[in-house]
Amino acid sequence: MATLRVGVIGDPVAHSLSPIFQQPAFDDLGIDARYERWHTPADQLPERIKSLRNPDAIGANITVPHKTAVMPLVDTISDLGQRIGAINTIINRDGQLHGDNTDVIGFQRSLLECRPAAERDHVLVLGAGGASRAIIAALADLGVASLTICNRTPARAEALLTDLQIPGATVLPWTDWDLMTAIRDHSVIVNATSIGWNDEQRVLDPALLDAFARTGLIVDLTYRDTPLLRDAAAAGIATLDGLPMLVYQGARSFELWTGRHAPVARMMAAAQQARHAG
Repeated sequence: MATLRVGVIGDPVAHSLSPIFQQPAFDDLGIDARYERWHTPADQLPERIKSLRNPDAIGANITVPHKTAVMPLVDTISDLGQRIGAINTIINRDGQLHGDNTDVIGFQRSLLECRPAAERDHVLVLGAGGASRAIIAALADLGVASLTICNRTPARAEALLTDLQIPGATVLPWTDWDLMTAIRDHSVIVNATSIGWNDEQRVLDPALLDAFARTGLIVDLTYRDTPLLRDAAAAGIATLDGLPMLVYQGARSFELWTGRHAPVARMMAAAQQARHAG
């Protein structure tokens, strides 16, 4: 029997940690599969997805910028994927391709590890772009006490909430005054923007964190040490980066491909080791 193929599809994709923790999962369970990085520009996406129908392909993860563009190229999509308007996992079922979104469960699981009673939290999400869709849906499905979206274009946040069918959330414009008030009144802040992915940018002025409860949690979706996370830690505030979400969404993808329980502890250890080495 041929070695099975699976990989992550994106542009760029060389930085992806997914092979680092997915391959040990296959190896630990004795599954003869190779998890690879598949760099795929937009014009090559249809052909790449077509190749997933081959008998030796079990599926793929999808990362930026293809999570929405790939949807018309698969045969069926889960209800959650339809609702989010993006898929990050494709499963080959005897030549038929099924799309799903595991980002929601990935974020929920990582948040609940830090905030077991998340339903009591008042959550402020910064940004209403593509990355925020799964986060906002995840928070709404957890039943958090309140949900506020702060965005530079409030109308975009309003449209997102309507699209996701999330009533009762609040939208704020992105001003220092609105942010200061919101920070004071919330117990979890999630940065769902790309601001802060390099050391030259700060999504929040560190002075604004003075108003934030020291029992709260600051979340940044990237899996590196951002200025926001450093500022929060320096202020004595608990932090959560995106690495656990990455591993947990990948573990759910693994289970969809294989029908087996993912060795999550092994996957997490491999991802953490790779980050520390990098």
